[in-house]
Amino acid sequence: MNCKIDMHSDEPAYLQLYHYFVTEISAGSYPYGTKLPSKRVIADETGVSVITVEHALTLLAEEGYVQSRQRSGVFVTYRDEDFLGETVKERRFTFDKDEQSSDFGEFPFSVLAKTMRKVLLDHAETILVKSPNHGCAELRNEICLYLARSRGITVEPSQIFVGSGSEYLYGLIAQLLGEKRVFAIEDPSYKKIRSVYEAMGITCEMLPMMEDGISSEALEKTKAKVLHVTPFNSFPSGVTATISKKMEYLRWAKRKKGILIEDNYDSELTISRKQEEPLFSMDPQVDVIYLNTFSRTLAPSMRIGYMILPKRMVESFEIKLGFYSCTVPIFEQYVIAELLRSGDFERHINRVRRKRRK
Repeated sequence: MNCKIDMHSDEPAYLQLYHYFVTEISAGSYPYGTKLPSKRVIADETGVSVITVEHALTLLAEEGYVQSRQRSGVFVTYRDEDFLGETVKERRFTFDKDEQSSDFGEFPFSVLAKTMRKVLLDHAETILVKSPNHGCAELRNEICLYLARSRGITVEPSQIFVGSGSEYLYGLIAQLLGEKRVFAIEDPSYKKIRSVYEAMGITCEMLPMMEDGISSEALEKTKAKVLHVTPFNSFPSGVTATISKKMEYLRWAKRKKGILIEDNYDSELTISRKQEEPLFSMDPQVDVIYLNTFSRTLAPSMRIGYMILPKRMVESFEIKLGFYSCTVPIFEQYVIAELLRSGDFERHINRVRRKRRK
């Protein structure tokens, strides 16, 4: 192993080790099926503890790079060529959920009430002013800062559009990309996704879900050029796409010159110590429209979501749909902006994730 751990770095040793293996596995240094060195060997060669090695391997396993086999060791399960024509046997994912789960992280009411009082005092009569069409500057700026520090997404406020929940944003996307299009959607998926698109004149092609994401065979055959995916904890199947599947989606978009719609409504509540890497930031050459909502992380009544467009789509949106007024009251936007600015939102997310891990 040629891995040097910098003990003076701000990045924890286990993350340095994780990034080393991601790079080496992706580059083919550890091919599919290869057994990684034992935890003790890795610890001895890198000068870290066995516990540190275990943390790194846990992250790799959670993202689908490796698999730990009892009394056998840790084996590489990532292979770049999986979805480039090789026929593999896939198992259909079964599920028995009928309704959207109500298992969400309830935000402390006392903190929310305190923040609302602060907004009333700080902004006074300005909460009665109409919101700018794409959302207030304060909220869009805070979303930019939050995404940069928590998700590794670097965008400008001009790329962010605020709306009253994901359903409203689905409608904007349908209008932006145009009618008479074919969208590929996960099957099963949140029913309102298909309902909104079809109401807007979009033809939806349902692609069956497997245990790691959309069926490779179905994805290869689809005539759609727009793919709507929920990479983390897709509803109602509960499937989280592996790193191999995410890369397959990106390759599909490149090959088809298509567009990915990344619906990340639940991704912040992962139990992993490392946040899920969004498709939006994985390949700058692919057009990915990113969606998220505060309804899941704060409360269902907070009908506030946001959409991030690739830079090249912003001007087109302004021309076609820039006239739409923002559907979220300015007061609620100020409240969310203050929760992000103060750190209360991220503290809440961390509490929920720790609770879920336990």
